[in-house]
Amino acid sequence: MQAPIILLKEGTDQSQGIGQLVSNINACTAIQDTIKTTLGPRGMDKLVYEGENKVTISNDGATIMKLLDVIHPAAKTLVDIAKSQDSEVGDGTTSVVLLAVELLKEAKPYAEEGVHPQVIIRAFRNACELAKNKIKELSVNIEVEDKAKMREYLIRCAGTAMNSKLIASHKEFFSKIVVDAVQLLDDDLDINMIGIKKESGGGMEDSIFVEGVAFKKTFSYAGFEQQPKSFANPKILCLTIELELKAEEDNAEIKIDNPEQFQIIVDAEWRILYEKMEKMIASGANIILSKLPIGDVATQYFADRDLFCAGRVAEEDLRRVCRATGAATQTTVNNLIPSVLGTCAKFEEKQVGANRYNLFTGCTEAHSATIILRGGGEQFIEEAERSLHDAIMIVRRARKTHSVVAGGGAIEMEVSKYLREHALTIAGKQQYLTRAFAKALEIIPRQIADNAGFDSIDLLTQLRQKHDQGHKWYGVDVTNETACDTFANFVWEPTLIKTNSFTAATEAACLILSVDETVRNAASEKPQAGPAMPRGGMRGMGRGVRAMRGRR
Repeated sequence: MQAPIILLKEGTDQSQGIGQLVSNINACTAIQDTIKTTLGPRGMDKLVYEGENKVTISNDGATIMKLLDVIHPAAKTLVDIAKSQDSEVGDGTTSVVLLAVELLKEAKPYAEEGVHPQVIIRAFRNACELAKNKIKELSVNIEVEDKAKMREYLIRCAGTAMNSKLIASHKEFFSKIVVDAVQLLDDDLDINMIGIKKESGGGMEDSIFVEGVAFKKTFSYAGFEQQPKSFANPKILCLTIELELKAEEDNAEIKIDNPEQFQIIVDAEWRILYEKMEKMIASGANIILSKLPIGDVATQYFADRDLFCAGRVAEEDLRRVCRATGAATQTTVNNLIPSVLGTCAKFEEKQVGANRYNLFTGCTEAHSATIILRGGGEQFIEEAERSLHDAIMIVRRARKTHSVVAGGGAIEMEVSKYLREHALTIAGKQQYLTRAFAKALEIIPRQIADNAGFDSIDLLTQLRQKHDQGHKWYGVDVTNETACDTFANFVWEPTLIKTNSFTAATEAACLILSVDETVRNAASEKPQAGPAMPRGGMRGMGRGVRAMRGRR
C-alpha cells in the first residue's frame, strides 16, 4: 500500500467543497442580519462600545462595518466593498452589503443542489451588465444650463441622502448648506477643500456656513489678546518653523568655563529669534501662521507691531489656508518675496459657542468652504458629521454626472421586473439564476418597508403590480405606508450610486462564490526568551521575590 503524501505541516486546518462555500455564505448572512435594520428613512441606529468610554452611535453602513472588527476571512470582503462604496460615492454602503449577501443567499440552494459556482458567477455577471444598461436607459438627465434648476436638483439629491440619517429632521437646512459648499468648489471638486468643524452647544440649526477657511483658535501665549482680530485684505505668511525660546540644557550639552560664556549663548539665541521676526515683518505680512509653536516672546513682539499670529495650526487647516489664499508654506524666513504671501478679502476672529474661530473669507485663489456643526451631545455631532460627509459626496457626484434615478426601492423593482422578463428568453440554468438575481434586488424595498414597521409582503405586492402596469418610478412611501411615485416626490439618487452599488455587490458575491477551500496555517510556536512568568503575572513574580527574601 502506498504511503500517504504529507503536503501541509501538522496542525494545518483545511476545509473545502460545498460545505466550505455554505459556511462562508452563512458568515456573510450574519453580517447582513447585523446591519439590515439601518436601511432607509426609518432605519435604526447601532451603538458600538469600544471600551475606554468610547461609544459610537451610527446607522452608516461603512462606519458600522469598520467598527465591528470582522475576523471571518470571507465576511471581510463585505467590509471592503462597504469601504469602496464609501470612498467612491459616499453613500449606499448599507445597500451594497445587503444586496451582496442577498445574491449569496439566492445562490446557496443552487450550489447545494450541485450547480457549479462558475455557472452561477457567469449568470450573475451577465445579469449585472443587463441591470446596469437598464439603469442607464431609465436614468433622467438634468438640464445644467439653468442654474436654478441645477441647484434644485442638487438639493433634492442631498435631501434624499439625508433621509435615512440622524439629521433627517433638519434636511432642508443642511441640504442648502451642502449644496452651497459643493458649488463653491472649483472644477476639480476637491473634497479636502470642504472642512467640517464640531462645536458642542446650541441646536443643529445654529450651525454656521463659512465661505472660506475657518479653524478653532489655537493655543495662545501672553500678549495674544493685544493683537488685532480683524484685517481687510491682509497679507498671510504660512510657516513650518518654530518661534520659541527653549531651555538650553534641554537641547544640547555644552561645557563652559565661566557664566559669561553661557550668557553669550543665550544672547545669540535671542538675536537669532529677533532676526527671524524682523524678516517676517519686513515681508509685509499681517497674519503669521505656523504649524509649530509660536512662543510668548514672539506673540508679544507681533502684538506690539499690530500683527496677528497663530502657532500649532493643524496641518489640514494650514494646507487649506495656503490653497485658498495662494500662500506658499515656508521652511525658512530668508527671501520672503511677495509671491509667497497669500491674501483674502477679510480675516476676523469670531466667537462660536464656547470657543473662538479664525475666519478667512473672500479667498480667490481656490474656493473653499467650512461648516461649523453645532449640537448637543458629542455622539450626536459626530454622527451629523458622517451624515454631512455622505451628502457632500452625493452632491459632488451629482454635480459631475447630471443623471438621476428614483430612490425608495423604485429602481430596484423596475430592474427586477426587467430581468424576470428577460430570463424567459434564456434557456437552461441561466434562466433560473437570472431570476434569482432579480429576486435578490427586491431586498432593498422589502427592507425599507420592514424597517418602517410596514407589511413588506403587502407593499412588495403593490409595487410589483404598479411596475407591471408600467409605473416605473413607484417605490416605498414611508410616510403614508403605501407605494408612490418617488421620482415625482423628489426622492432622487445619482445614477452613479446605483451602478456602482450593483457592480460592487455582484463582484463581492462572485468572489465569495469562487472560494471552495480555506487553509488555515498552524500557528508557529515562538521560542521562549526566558523563564516562564510565574502564575499571577507581575503580582505573582512580586510574591516570588518576597518569598526568596524571607528565606534569606
